[in-house]
Amino acid sequence: MSHRALLLVDLQNDFCAGGALAVTEGDSTIDVANRLIAWCNAREDAVVASQDWHPANHGSFASQHHVAPFTQGELDGLAQTFWPDHCVQQTPGAELHPLLNQKAIDAVFHKGENPRIDSYSAFFDNGHRQKTELDAWLRHHEIRDLIVMGLATDYCVKFTVLDALKLGYNVSVITDGCRGVNIQTQDSTLAFMEMSVAGATLYTLADWEETQP
Repeated sequence: MSHRALLLVDLQNDFCAGGALAVTEGDSTIDVANRLIAWCNAREDAVVASQDWHPANHGSFASQHHVAPFTQGELDGLAQTFWPDHCVQQTPGAELHPLLNQKAIDAVFHKGENPRIDSYSAFFDNGHRQKTELDAWLRHHEIRDLIVMGLATDYCVKFTVLDALKLGYNVSVITDGCRGVNIQTQDSTLAFMEMSVAGATLYTLADWEETQP
């Protein structure tokens, strides 16, 4: 195994067409993911994925507060967008997309299991109070370089990338492998800018395939 890994962020049914929190063109990321998986397999790079995995009573759900989805509020002392119920454990919406080459994924890491706090990042909850198992797995396998893509650009991808950079990983983001929620029109554009300023390198899939050995 090399020192590089592909990290697929939340490529789940509820974020794709027909899902409870469907992201515009979310399904289009799956072809990009499968091409990158094949590229990584040919180079013995690891492939890992994160999976939003909420209990049915998760505090980030608008239904728990009797407010409309996308209402802004507070959860356990942190600013919170209240979402439609999504990616509930053991439901079809929480499953990875059926067209994703799941057999090639080496490990899947759950996040968002604590009902008292949301977890956008694949590494930490939003308050950095608890870590997932992702960082320990990557370090155990001596991974230093991450290729990141997934859903959604302006939330889970962005915070995953920012945390990865703070943890010392070299991070490349495949921009056409991401799609955003875009509550505000420019949210995804601003997210890419924030990731770049923090130290991530942005590529299209074509640029990545052309420039990387």
